[in-house]
Amino acid sequence: MHHPVLLDGHSLTLESLASLASAPVAGSQRADIPTEAHSRLRASRQALESLDLGATAYYGINTGFGKLCDVRIAEEAVERLQGNLVRSHAVGVGPPVPDEIVRLMLALKIQSLVRGHSAVQPVVVERLLDFLNNDILPIVPSQGSVGASGDLAPLAHLALPLLGEGLVRVGGVTMPALDALAKFGLSPVALAAKDGLALINGTQFMGAYGAWIMHRAWLLAYVADVAVSMSLEGMCGLTAPFDPRIHAVRPHPGAALVARRVRAMTAESELVAVASTPGRVQDPYSLRCSPQVHGASRDALRHVTETLEIEFNSTTDNPLVFDDGSVLSGGNFHGQPLALSLDFAAIAIAELASISERRTYLLLEGRAELPRMLTRDSGLNSGLMIAQYTSASLVSENKVLAHPASVDTVPTCLGQEDHVSMGSIAGVKGLRVLENAENVLAIELLCAAQAVDLQGRAPGVGVKIAHALIRACIPPLHDDRSMSDDINRVAELIRTGSFLSALKEFEDGSE
Repeated sequence: MHHPVLLDGHSLTLESLASLASAPVAGSQRADIPTEAHSRLRASRQALESLDLGATAYYGINTGFGKLCDVRIAEEAVERLQGNLVRSHAVGVGPPVPDEIVRLMLALKIQSLVRGHSAVQPVVVERLLDFLNNDILPIVPSQGSVGASGDLAPLAHLALPLLGEGLVRVGGVTMPALDALAKFGLSPVALAAKDGLALINGTQFMGAYGAWIMHRAWLLAYVADVAVSMSLEGMCGLTAPFDPRIHAVRPHPGAALVARRVRAMTAESELVAVASTPGRVQDPYSLRCSPQVHGASRDALRHVTETLEIEFNSTTDNPLVFDDGSVLSGGNFHGQPLALSLDFAAIAIAELASISERRTYLLLEGRAELPRMLTRDSGLNSGLMIAQYTSASLVSENKVLAHPASVDTVPTCLGQEDHVSMGSIAGVKGLRVLENAENVLAIELLCAAQAVDLQGRAPGVGVKIAHALIRACIPPLHDDRSMSDDINRVAELIRTGSFLSALKEFEDGSE
């Protein structure tokens, strides 16, 4: 039995949020809001409704937006103002956001609103929850946010279907939002003061991208350790660089974990060399320095995860309503914390791919009595030659994509919003970096598995399990064949966490 994820405003983790990314089981409740969150929603709404809108100007409640903040709006037009805001900001372009990320956007928007500082009508949150639990997914274009006043354009597209406008996807079918609402017996929401502004202010677009990237990045980081273990076996590499004494005198936690895991994965191997042999003192860096490189990426990903989890449990709206009735304008919507972190994640992930491609190259060049290109009949057969070309292409693309988006800013709103984060761009391109890296690691695993086959001796206990997982769906390469499907199948094993599931006992590197 699957218990719903509790969106309580303060205890959401990367793991619990990521569980909402997949399509729901029919009839299941994906998420729920606790009683105390409902109480906070009602209290904050009552505080807003007690304001004297005729006497005092409150940004975005009875004023215009951005550079138009000095324009007062008549009381009778306040509700119309909110609908106009959502419609006018729905100007996104480009390919639609993947379904998994739209689900996470819905969950994160609910999570921010239930903290009780946005003062929305409770029905707004209830309708967002209806969308999430019934898998009614707004069509959200992936381009148009600069990550400053939050993710205005994508969040406007997320909010528009609540009004019965725009398009949604239900069960893979795109339809008008009004038809989807009718299908589930729901009615459009009539926005009141502050509702539209709270819906489109916030970092839920870049936060959702960050959550989905990091969920998969941790799986990738684990597989990178599996891949180097198998490559080490395939090339009969030296195990001295993984000795715990080396990592005790430079105690970065990521490096120590990677070294410990490789030792555990290669235990009882007939292939790896425990110490240097005559004439062979050191392996190339991509083997010897893998704990330091993989470990640095792990430590970076841990920092990014910590930043994201703070953001998941934050209020990123403006203005904010507090228990004493204060209405304060600030900058919690600014995406800089996420922009920097998402750029950092892309760099860390790109490095896992970069060092993996170098190991693939080593596997193909004929080390440790391996045949060149990992084929016995080279010349007639090209073996895995061109798979390395694909890997090199993806690594090169990642070098371009890893350039940080957060170093750029373009003033918007006639200069009122004069510094923007570009965190949304960091998220979109970060996902591409991750997908490329998954394919690069898949190629290394294919080559390493072929190398283990060609060596003809027993690998270590963990590598043996990983090798069997690959061979269960992909046969060894004897005569040339197209390898695209093979790469895709291994990449799918990475994405679905199959390696982690099969090698659960090696997760913490216990020996």
